[in-house]
Amino acid sequence: MNDFSKGAAWIQGHVIPISDAAIPVTDWGVTHSDIAYDVVPVWQGGFFRLDNYVTRFMASVAALRMDISIDASGVKAALTEMVATSGLRDSYVAMVAARGQNPVSGSRDPRDCNNHFYAWCVPYVHIVKPEVADRGTSVWVAKHICRIPANSVDPTVKNYHWGDFTGGMFEAKDHGFETVLLLDHLGNVTEGPGFNIFAVFGDRVVTADLGVLHGITRRTVLEMATEAGLAVETRPLPLEEFLEADEVFLSSSGGGVIPVARVDDRVFSNGVAGPVAMGLRVRYFDWITRAEHRTEISY
Repeated sequence: MNDFSKGAAWIQGHVIPISDAAIPVTDWGVTHSDIAYDVVPVWQGGFFRLDNYVTRFMASVAALRMDISIDASGVKAALTEMVATSGLRDSYVAMVAARGQNPVSGSRDPRDCNNHFYAWCVPYVHIVKPEVADRGTSVWVAKHICRIPANSVDPTVKNYHWGDFTGGMFEAKDHGFETVLLLDHLGNVTEGPGFNIFAVFGDRVVTADLGVLHGITRRTVLEMATEAGLAVETRPLPLEEFLEADEVFLSSSGGGVIPVARVDDRVFSNGVAGPVAMGLRVRYFDWITRAEHRTEISY
């Protein structure tokens, strides 16, 4: 019997246990991190905003000039089959486009590569443990590493270029912090590994517009904030201004809205999760159960 308790993968039209999933070591997705991907959450047996996530994924595939021989409807069908087979009712679901192997010996021409699609799912991932998020997490601002410039690697295309994030995470962990925030080369707030970041000033919610992934959870937060009567601003956010905020929080497909209690030595909301952030956190878990945002899965 196949064991799908730890997750599943869809590769070349077949659903297999994630422990059996592999791609060739010479795939440019491995050797060059030449990959576009996206992650859609499954919650209580349904995808959240599946069309939005797949639309953004297909835009990323096009931006990287890949032909994966599957369209949006095919991607959705593959994800649905995979999750249904896994039996996972709360899941972190990745869709991936890899550059593939280059069959021409010695070629460095990306046009020669055989692009391909695959997917995988595992039990739902919280990038910050729920009990930590509920009391407010801690964020280190990287001092020695900046975000890769947007004219080098396009941050609006979700990709595997995590050298800056990984270096920043080592810096954060070395200082006893949960995660890391990177600045651009002008000292503006950008994003962190797997999340966008927001600052609250009274009844205004501000988040960066450049150098960041325009995440679906980011979009959800902006829409929820509007629904809650808050003003929203997307614009450059200098670190000095950011640190004067009333509250700070993160957004991620892996956990929704995540309040922040501390950034470096700056303590927010008396060292606990702020009321605006907690209100949006509760609202997020309401939104992912709303019928208009869900695609139910037949297991």
